[in-house]
Amino acid sequence: MGQANSGLRADTPGAGSSDRGTTDPHNTPTEPMMRTPQSATALIDQPVPVRAKLAAAWTSFMFLYAYVDILNFYTPGTVSDILDGRVFEFALSQTFSTSALTLMAIPISMIVLSMTLPARVSRMANLIVAALYVPVTVFNLASETWIAFYGLGVALELLLLALILRSAWTWPRTTLSQTTPDRAAVGAQRA
Repeated sequence: MGQANSGLRADTPGAGSSDRGTTDPHNTPTEPMMRTPQSATALIDQPVPVRAKLAAAWTSFMFLYAYVDILNFYTPGTVSDILDGRVFEFALSQTFSTSALTLMAIPISMIVLSMTLPARVSRMANLIVAALYVPVTVFNLASETWIAFYGLGVALELLLLALILRSAWTWPRTTLSQTTPDRAAVGAQRA
């Protein structure tokens, strides 16, 4: 306390004397500029596991779905309809809210289920849920006046659903090798 601030700080470059004769560390005309050499090798494009692709696609789908709904609040008349107790053609009620939550909980759950279910079950669940959500997604265009906005949202959501369907449909398979016993054969040998 009681010390006058001289304007110089000991921990800043250029504070006090310098042996190099400059206080700007970037202004060193006597030293050549160093550059990192660019390698001529290509980047390794590692394959993404199908489970990660599916979980990422469902996550993107849900972010997009939520963001389109949030931006919908800015369309004229939406907030007043909600305050009047209506969403689209539906009356706001506990039944409506529970139905909407259930409708969204399914694809939200697919994020974790895609990573944790056994491969065969995960593949089937992804194929079924994504196929069922195609008409649900298209329904969002029903009687909308902002076709460009909703059209873009629906198109992007359908693109993600197509990625999910394709990834699940083309899930890599392995053939049973001679060293891996067939379950039916093992069961027959035990009997």
